[in-house]
Amino acid sequence: MRRLTLILAVVALLVPALAVTQVDPRRAPPQQRQPDPRDTIQVPPFRVEPPVSPLGAAVRSLLLPGWGQSIVGRKVTGAVFLFWEGLTLTMVLKSVHQQHYLEDIGEGVDEEQLEGKRSEVQDWAVLLAFNHLLAAAEAYVSTHLWDFPADLEMRQLPNGDPAAGVRVYW
Repeated sequence: MRRLTLILAVVALLVPALAVTQVDPRRAPPQQRQPDPRDTIQVPPFRVEPPVSPLGAAVRSLLLPGWGQSIVGRKVTGAVFLFWEGLTLTMVLKSVHQQHYLEDIGEGVDEEQLEGKRSEVQDWAVLLAFNHLLAAAEAYVSTHLWDFPADLEMRQLPNGDPAAGVRVYW
């Protein structure tokens, strides 16, 4: 008797699991259901991926200011960073050369003048380092916003308040 009860319990549990059920196509998961071409509208992707990752652009601009900007298509901004890099590097080298010249002369050079030249070298070196960091940060942000619409405009409302708007084309 116990055996018969056990067999009936197993059969009662297995029969619903083995039964073939018909799947309603309207309730099927989306990946199994074939869309009707007449009901489908092709929508372009919302975000177009940038040519390089934001971190990759930042590292490139950290190595050579303007490199990350040029990859994202901001060539004028990249050229400005590269120009400033060349200017500050030239001024660092010029100031270091003048400082060594003043140190080599030795006699007749005021200590205050030598200290001023050392300060000038440090100032240009800080601007050089700041240019690298600013270029890396700008490349990182511009890569995140590289597909942002460029038609952003500022206007004055009739009551005199400022307003910003973006044109959306259909």
